[in-house]
Amino acid sequence: MPGKPTEHLRAILQHRGLLPQRDQYLARFEQWIDAKLEGLPGEVSQPVRHFAAWHHLRRIRAKAAAGASTRGPVHSAKQEITETIKFLLWLHETYERTADTCTQQDVDEWLGGGPTTRSAIRTFFVVAKRAQLNTAVTIPHRSPKTSPSLSQDQRLAWIHQLLTGTSESLPYRTAGMLLLLYAQPLVKVVTFPTTIINDDAEMTIRLGGKPTDVPEPFAGIIRTHLAARPNLRTGAVPDSPWLFPGYVVGRHLHPNTVMDRLRDLGINLLGARNRAIGELVLECPPSLVADALGYSHQVAFLHANKAAEPWARYAGRRIGSP
Repeated sequence: MPGKPTEHLRAILQHRGLLPQRDQYLARFEQWIDAKLEGLPGEVSQPVRHFAAWHHLRRIRAKAAAGASTRGPVHSAKQEITETIKFLLWLHETYERTADTCTQQDVDEWLGGGPTTRSAIRTFFVVAKRAQLNTAVTIPHRSPKTSPSLSQDQRLAWIHQLLTGTSESLPYRTAGMLLLLYAQPLVKVVTFPTTIINDDAEMTIRLGGKPTDVPEPFAGIIRTHLAARPNLRTGAVPDSPWLFPGYVVGRHLHPNTVMDRLRDLGINLLGARNRAIGELVLECPPSLVADALGYSHQVAFLHANKAAEPWARYAGRRIGSP
């Protein structure tokens, strides 16, 4: 597997147009599969390799070819493959059975005897049934029982800390504010180009179809960040288009880097995003929030319903207003 110096050199050559671009997550995923299956019994490695190649790799390659982000799909694929390997190893060592001789009782025992991450084997058995490898096992969808959320007081306290505190450096404070104010997922935040910011008169930011106002003092923080973005000397490329330039030339900051830094502060990332969009749909019609923030209308109305403020109540206010 290539080391960091090799990857850094490749990134420079790709940025200069001397090598063709390639999807970094796809390339690493292909290498990861080979390393993950090395040394496993054939009864385990063979069905898992088929699952990885014909289900996950095919889908991820199609996404990469279409220019879509593959980070999320690769992450999910790794989890499903890892959990499938764990299950098939347990099945082989405990009952000397394989993927094609596995029973419903085997699966129920496995799912009931460990953490909820074990339910990630479901996709493997969906594919196995489609391929006629095993048609005896059925695993239903698992829905999370709760959706984490900060209180509004907690959200406001984090906003105040990121605006005024010194517990974190400016790029991570800026990214955290985009999460807490505008409910932007950090995997999306790190991909923002500088062109989403317009500071001609009052600052606006384009997250969806229409520009959204950026209030002070956050607008001032963005201006300071833009004037002193880090990593601009990486590979001697001072003209990075990214709002958050990465350590590797031509790439934006890795989302895990931002996530880990904000989690270390104590911010519940999913809870912060849920609270932010929940508060926003209380202030404006969900469809307008969706258009402004780049969410689907379905997601915005879902959060509005959870907040007990569906669109009908906005309509009722308008109809009943003098």
